Amino acid sequence: MLQRKKREKRELPLAPLERLLKRCGAKRVSENGVKEFASVLFEYAYSLSAEAVALAEHSGRKTIMESDIRMAKRKERV
Repeated sequence: MLQRKKREKRELPLAPLERLLKRCGAKRVSENGVKEFASVLFEYAYSLSAEAVALAEHSGRKTIMESDIRMAKRKERV
């Protein structure tokens, strides 16, 4: 598992992401590799979230619904 020298402010925890990479077949994962993976996932999640918020607001709602996430995901693929 990863050993942290000092606590850095992160949005996503690294240990579950390392486990995910290993579950997908990685034998070993560097700390920088996990950090980059976390960064990419955060950027994608942020973009998807922003689009879902815009869709909910366009529908006159404050609540993000499952359909907003699905529609935002479809728009991201294009």
